[in-house]
Amino acid sequence: MTEQMIFDLPLRSSQGREDFFVAPANALALATLDTPALWPQRRMLLIGPEGAGKSHLAAIWAEEHRAPLARAADLTDDLAETLARAGAAVIEDADRAAGQPQAEEALFHLHNLMQAEGGELLITAATPPRDWRLTLPDLASRMQATAQVTIAPPDDALLAAVLVKLFADRQLTVAPALIPWLVTRMDRSLAQARRLVAALDARALAQGRAITRPLAAEVLDSLA
Repeated sequence: MTEQMIFDLPLRSSQGREDFFVAPANALALATLDTPALWPQRRMLLIGPEGAGKSHLAAIWAEEHRAPLARAADLTDDLAETLARAGAAVIEDADRAAGQPQAEEALFHLHNLMQAEGGELLITAATPPRDWRLTLPDLASRMQATAQVTIAPPDDALLAAVLVKLFADRQLTVAPALIPWLVTRMDRSLAQARRLVAALDARALAQGRAITRPLAAEVLDSLA
């Protein structure tokens, strides 16, 4: 069979509150983000593995609090001062700043500015600060003292909801029965759900086939 050419086009993923599926795995994180007035020192660290929904939650919080969002690895002192002036800010992937002196210094500077001005600071990371290998002792101490909330591993309901959303984001129509079939056979990871849907989309397009169980079985085998 002749395969079609595939273009890697950017996808528009819906990131509003109405698109966030609340499940036992993430309900505590959502509730915590909804009450920043209760955060100790008005700071919160949101922890969860790749694809767990951290960026979606951060985007919801940023929009509702009119907070600018930046990645930790991109931080500079000047950017930290700009973020602090907003009164609320989101820093994503703080663990990736580890080992980058400028980023570590800027994140510590931002902590101090927010504390001095009473601003709210939401930080995301894949792992707890003790695992980051920060080189700036003051930042390591500050991060380990920051209150934390963790997104738990997904249950079946959350995996199913994420699959439905991922297919919808790509404007793909699949049989409803395919969703629970996939859930019982895929790795229990939201990151894996993203890879699975992307692979299904690519193979279906390349081979001119519908996304069915036989195609899904082939893709699952290739991802194993």
